[in-house]
Amino acid sequence: MNDRDSDGNVDLNQLRTFLAVHRAGSITAGARLVGLSQPTVTGQLQALEKRLGARLFDRLPRGVAPTAAATELAARIAAPLDALDTVAGPARRAEPAPQPAVRLAGPAELLAVHAIPALASLIARGVRLVVDAGLSDDLLGGLRAGHYDLVVSTVRPRGRTLVAEPLTDEEFVLVAAPSVAARIDRERLRSKGPEALSGIPLISYAADLPILRRYWRHVFGIRLTAEAALVVADLRAVTAAVAAGAGISVLPRYLCAAELDSGALVALLEPEDPPINTGFLVRRPGAAARPHVELVYQRLIAAARQW
Repeated sequence: MNDRDSDGNVDLNQLRTFLAVHRAGSITAGARLVGLSQPTVTGQLQALEKRLGARLFDRLPRGVAPTAAATELAARIAAPLDALDTVAGPARRAEPAPQPAVRLAGPAELLAVHAIPALASLIARGVRLVVDAGLSDDLLGGLRAGHYDLVVSTVRPRGRTLVAEPLTDEEFVLVAAPSVAARIDRERLRSKGPEALSGIPLISYAADLPILRRYWRHVFGIRLTAEAALVVADLRAVTAAVAAGAGISVLPRYLCAAELDSGALVALLEPEDPPINTGFLVRRPGAAARPHVELVYQRLIAAARQW
C-alpha cells in the first residue's frame, strides 16, 4: 500500500482527514475534528482510496466501519501524525474541536453495577459516552469492525487483532431465597451433591444454562442436563426472580452481594474453590487512542481494583 502522490510527496491533509474519520467512527464527526465540510472529507477519502487502490471504510446505518486496509494504515500513521501535530499544531483549526463520544460496550449487568458509576465523574470533564450491551462474542466482533472503542468482555479475545487487559474476576455463587433454602438439605448438598436439589426449579439467563452448567461441572464434577423453569435474559432479573422464591440459580457474587448481606438471598454452598470468570477490557491495537478513549480506559482499569 502506497500513501504517496505520483511525485513522491505525502498528502498530509488526506492522511489527517482519514485518521480523524477512523478515530471518530463517522464522516460527520471526523469532519468536525478537522474543521472541514462533510463533502470535502468525503472527497478527500475518495481521493486517498484511489491513490492507495483500497477501500478504507464500509458505510453503516450510523457511521462507518474501517476495513482491514484502514486499520493497517491507521496503525502506521497515527503516532507520526500525532507527534507532528504536537510540534507544529493542527494544520487547520485554531480551536480544538469537541471529541466524539467514546463508544463502550459490555455485559449489561457489569456495566450498570460497576463501569457506569466509575465513569460518571468523567461526564463533568466533557467526556461523552455511548454505551451498548450484549454478548461478549458479538461485541468483540463489533470492536474489530470499528463499531466500538472499548469492550468489557467475559471472553478473552483470540488472535492479534485485539488487545485485552484483565479487568476483574467475578466469583459465582449458588443462591436461593430463604424460603427455598429451607426446603434443601444443605448438609446433603455438601456431601452428596446436586441430588439434594431435586425438584427445585432452576432460573437461568439463557436456555442452555451456561453459568449453571459451569458451576455443576466445576463444583460437583458432573454434567448438568436439566432444563430451566424460567429463562430471562438479564442477570438482574434472574436475581430478582430467585429472591422472590422462584427457584435457585448461580450468579456473580458482585451482582447479588447486597441481597446476600441483607438475607434476601442465601448462599447454598461456599466451596473452597468456587468457579471464577475473568473480565477483560479490550481495544484495538495500533493507532493511538483518542484522549477521551484513553481517559475512559485508564479510569476503568483504576476503578476495577476496588470491584
